[in-house]
Amino acid sequence: MSNKTFEKRKKIIYDFICDDMYVPMKFKEMAMVLQVNKEQRDALRQVLESLEEEGKICLSKRGKYCKGEAKRLQGTYRANQRGFGFVIIPEEDQDIFIGEDDAGGALDGDIVEVIITKASDRDGKRREGKIVKIVERGLTTVVGLYQKKGNKSYGFVIPDNQRILQDIFIPEGKSKEAVDGHKVVVELTSYGEKGRSPEGRIVEIIGHVNDPGTDIMSIVKGYDLPVEFPEKVLNQAERVSKPVSEADMQGRKDIRDWQMVTIDGEDAKDLDDAVSVVKDGENYILGVHIADVTNYVQENSALDREALKRGTSVYLADRVIPMLPHTLSNGICSLNAGEDRLALSCIMTVDPKGMVIDHEIAETVIHVDRRMSYTSVAKILEDEDLAEMQEYEELVPMFQRMLELSKILRSRRKQRGSIDFDFPETKMILDENGHPIDIKPYDRNVATKIIEDFMLLANETVAEDYYWQEMPFVYRVHEAPDDEKIRALATFINNFGFSMHIGANEVHPKEIQKLLGKVEGTPQEALISRLALRSMKQARYTPENSGHFGLAANYYTHFTSPIRRYPDLQIHRIIKDNLRGRMNGERMEHYRKILEEVTKHASETERRADEAERETVKLKKVEYMSDRIGNVYTGVISSVTKWGMYVELPNTIEGLIHVANMRDDHYNYDESRYEMVGERTGKVYKLGQEVRVRVADTDRLMRTIDFVIAKERDEENGEDEW
Repeated sequence: MSNKTFEKRKKIIYDFICDDMYVPMKFKEMAMVLQVNKEQRDALRQVLESLEEEGKICLSKRGKYCKGEAKRLQGTYRANQRGFGFVIIPEEDQDIFIGEDDAGGALDGDIVEVIITKASDRDGKRREGKIVKIVERGLTTVVGLYQKKGNKSYGFVIPDNQRILQDIFIPEGKSKEAVDGHKVVVELTSYGEKGRSPEGRIVEIIGHVNDPGTDIMSIVKGYDLPVEFPEKVLNQAERVSKPVSEADMQGRKDIRDWQMVTIDGEDAKDLDDAVSVVKDGENYILGVHIADVTNYVQENSALDREALKRGTSVYLADRVIPMLPHTLSNGICSLNAGEDRLALSCIMTVDPKGMVIDHEIAETVIHVDRRMSYTSVAKILEDEDLAEMQEYEELVPMFQRMLELSKILRSRRKQRGSIDFDFPETKMILDENGHPIDIKPYDRNVATKIIEDFMLLANETVAEDYYWQEMPFVYRVHEAPDDEKIRALATFINNFGFSMHIGANEVHPKEIQKLLGKVEGTPQEALISRLALRSMKQARYTPENSGHFGLAANYYTHFTSPIRRYPDLQIHRIIKDNLRGRMNGERMEHYRKILEEVTKHASETERRADEAERETVKLKKVEYMSDRIGNVYTGVISSVTKWGMYVELPNTIEGLIHVANMRDDHYNYDESRYEMVGERTGKVYKLGQEVRVRVADTDRLMRTIDFVIAKERDEENGEDEW
């Protein structure tokens, strides 16, 4: 049955139920009255279910159909810069689409009530709705650019958040003497009801738009990230930052004589994990030693409450906003080489097949031999660089053992279906004013993979141990993707000659892994990988273990970064209570009571940090390209949409070639194949295709980069840096 026929039948049935002469009746009665034969009864049932979902009809307790009152659902409104939006309903997989005229004055982040105006159809089109009530405003402050109207006494603020579509009116006397071009924080006093602009008063001036650091600070304020630590917290950090004493070591496993190292990026200052590997016959003894932060951050202290509030350290383009004060994070909690440190160690015996056959989780005292960088370890293992090998002669055999073990662990994960999305992260090099002087993909080498493999194993081992002990715990879960999204992905990849096996109920991670293997090295690799990633759910923290789909792991947690992630800190506290025999009924009950809220908050702060990090990267990319307008580069078409094509350069920067700027022909968008096709010339632009582009324009406020297809003369005058 086509959609058109289905909607037509819905209208007939609805009109029938709305008729004044209609008497509520059961399904069978209705089928008889409407003379629907047995073969057509399933179709009638589908029509009735759809009308019920929309709230237009309802089913009485006696199973009779009658005219319904539209059911109101509550959720969070997420606006889109193109005018429409979506309402996200907790515990429901599918969002509700809200057209521009149906938003009812709601702004991004508002808690709203919505009624369904159109149910989802069988082609996978989502439900549509209308907002009928704003329950709670999500925004109280907005960050943006202040603009004064000539010599007028009032002005407007253009919001940084592009989901807020209206400028905010600042009446006379409410500007805090801001001048044109100031970035400001506005407290909203009215939300623009009845077609009027929202109003507000300026409560903080961040700085002029052209001043160094103002751009990043605007993002910090926009995401409400706490920057300064309260005095009380700083004082407490100073008081607890004492060198490790004999008393501190009492009762701990002393492994200071074990050969061990930290391996991090060159610029890392908070070193929270050290590693050691020795052989025992054919087995490997892998030690993952994590800074014992809970020794210094006591539960419910000022330090702990602040860490919980922050939830995570935030790594922005030009600064780090730490979860803990530097005194701790770069000082006594950091596993600095040549110093005694308190740790929580997970010591695993791994057989040649990569199975953990024995393990111990213990409070330890450690002494790191050398601080290594990823670059240096890669030079030793990949390049066999003589100078590096001489410099770290005594450690080279251990690095070789690490590589052996890492390969075994990676192979085992691959066997079980773990998915490795290998997208290049962006590395930024900034000058002293925060201006980007170079942008390149972050190098993922053999050393970064070794550390990744060891941390994953420790996280799995700890999670499984505590799951079987039936203790209250914090798990890192990643649920299986929605069936609908996976089927849409399967349909899409068919266009490119790829296929995926989908089981009756859900897809196995191995199928996604196989797909990524098939597309590797093809022009469609970037797009299909991104679409596969988008079809996944977000990983989150929860006290309930439901496994990790992406890693194909039954048990997973975050144990290895307590300096920068609160869930890890929380887990360490539980582990230590257990190791010290303090995990009685009272403590168990205490953790059960708090963990729901702790995990929910940790997941939210993590998402906030991710978004802020993405925005700062986007901003710096725009700033970088602003100095390169007119330059010509070779890039790859990474996405095709009806409004144009996105082209990604080798240094991870992406820009849009707007369809209006493709002037050599009139181009039509072929949705099924993700292609742009010229009407007159038949010229085709498709995913993965290499193109030469010229930087046409940038917009720092909108954080966009515009490219155009380079002409031959551009080729000659251009400058290609990569």
